[in-house]
Amino acid sequence: MKAIVIGNGGREHALAWSLLRSPNINGVFCIPGNGGTATLANCQNVAMSVSDFDGIARFALVQGAGLVIIGPEAPLAAGLADRLKSEGIPVFGPTQDGAQIESSKAWAKALMAEAGVPTAASQSFTADRKDDAIAYVRQMGSPIVVKADGLAAGKGVVVAASENEAIAAIETIFSGKFGAAGETIVIEEFLTGQEVSVLALTDGETVIPLLPAQDHKQIGEGDTGANTGGMGVYAPTPLLSSEQLDRVQREILQPTVNAFKARGIDFCGVLYAGLMVAEDGTPKVLEFNCRFGDPETQAVLPLLETPLDRVLLACVQKRLAQLDPLVWSDGVSVCVVLASGGYPDDYEKGQPISGIDMAEAQDAVVFHAGTEIKRGELRTSGGRVLGVTSVADNFEAAIAKTYAAVESVHFEGCYYRRDIGYRIR
Repeated sequence: MKAIVIGNGGREHALAWSLLRSPNINGVFCIPGNGGTATLANCQNVAMSVSDFDGIARFALVQGAGLVIIGPEAPLAAGLADRLKSEGIPVFGPTQDGAQIESSKAWAKALMAEAGVPTAASQSFTADRKDDAIAYVRQMGSPIVVKADGLAAGKGVVVAASENEAIAAIETIFSGKFGAAGETIVIEEFLTGQEVSVLALTDGETVIPLLPAQDHKQIGEGDTGANTGGMGVYAPTPLLSSEQLDRVQREILQPTVNAFKARGIDFCGVLYAGLMVAEDGTPKVLEFNCRFGDPETQAVLPLLETPLDRVLLACVQKRLAQLDPLVWSDGVSVCVVLASGGYPDDYEKGQPISGIDMAEAQDAVVFHAGTEIKRGELRTSGGRVLGVTSVADNFEAAIAKTYAAVESVHFEGCYYRRDIGYRIR
């Protein structure tokens, strides 16, 4: 079977890599892909925009693709899955209606309230109610969280330590910096505990969580500085026991899927719950995403022994309940993200990259994110450039293996956090 992966990040490289481990997959096309997918055996990049819905549909039909996986949130929010499904193309990824769980935080909050899903108390405000938003901050006090309602590439969230910082965040979001994503804001209470990511697969009826992971969102060590798309991750996190994961499935994931169904939304894809786990073990939802996490996918999929295509097709064909239990490796994994200097703010592109072969010779997998091949040379093309992942029997060994491999990779301005997994060391 041929598969198509939509997107060009580390998540998409990990998806293509995982699909190609299956004996059922004889070829993967990545639209548009990156420098890493360009060099995978039996994988081909296709120079097409993820916003060219008609072109993607035509290509999938001509190739006879048995499965299309949509990686990024933007084409999902714009309705790519709807367009492909209208042609009868098997697609893993929610419709535009379902993608609102990520594309509108206010919409997601309303759905959670309907479903009785535990989450932070919040209120939403449009730009013409800026004064009301400021008054709400003063009423609630600090710390407090201010979020752009729409998609802002993981950078539209401010955890404000003071009322003045929260008010400044309101001003910034309403200034137009995030475009339409910032026309509405959500202000919510600050939750304390440990953040955990649970990516779950659903066919719209049944929902199966994957191994829980812990991402490191902030740019600086010790979780300091600006938010990013994610600087590193490890899985499975011991911060969520199997009993707690069962609770998440019962109290959060399944009620949310049921709420989609009650609204007439056929949600087939990843329901990604970003959780805050309190000291007493109680989980609450910080936010939902409608797709595979990045970089979580780069740590979770290397541990999955069940062929990925088998699971995703079970979702597409509405038979997830009949699928055998997922088989996982007994090991653990750690992924460290290498970023361009200056990220998440301004950064340079076009820097030559070397040492990947040496890193992979040390039993690591290097997933490409912001890379491209120009005139035969691998160069940087984005903020998050690479994700270096290692699997080992325990976290001490996996962390050591990953950082040893990281030391082999070089490009001008390379930055990475040196404390990924510090909460379990």
